Amino acid sequence: MREKGTAIVTVLKRVWLPLALVLVLALGGFTVSRVRGIFGSQQLPTYAGSMVDATDNSDPKRVVYEVFGNPGATADINYLDPSGEPVQVDGAALPWSVEVSTTAPSMAANLVAQGNSDFLGCRISSDGAVRDERSSSAVSAYVYCMAKST
Repeated sequence: MREKGTAIVTVLKRVWLPLALVLVLALGGFTVSRVRGIFGSQQLPTYAGSMVDATDNSDPKRVVYEVFGNPGATADINYLDPSGEPVQVDGAALPWSVEVSTTAPSMAANLVAQGNSDFLGCRISSDGAVRDERSSSAVSAYVYCMAKST
């Protein structure tokens, strides 16, 4: 019987500190949760669901991408669609254009092209106004146009 009592004391000597720590943390957490409720620290209202999705409230914007060059030339073209995803067009006959529209408040417009002739130009128009226009005169001409907010 003496050995059982000694074994219990030995186990208690090893685990008393972790047990006391767990007890203090649990008691402290419970106390903090009760004190917060007593002193008026209520949960603040959230406004996450009260905002209306205003993406459809803007007037539709028309963005026109254009690539122009020598007659009979072709170009590899990359541009951003209204959601910002890249679109690739390989071997497009020049002149080339595409119109995209969006109801988003703004749109980043980016156009990159490389042609097989010595002249190439690009233009980005938004609602009829030219936002960016550039041209290049070089072998296998490369050109880009960018309008940050249309």
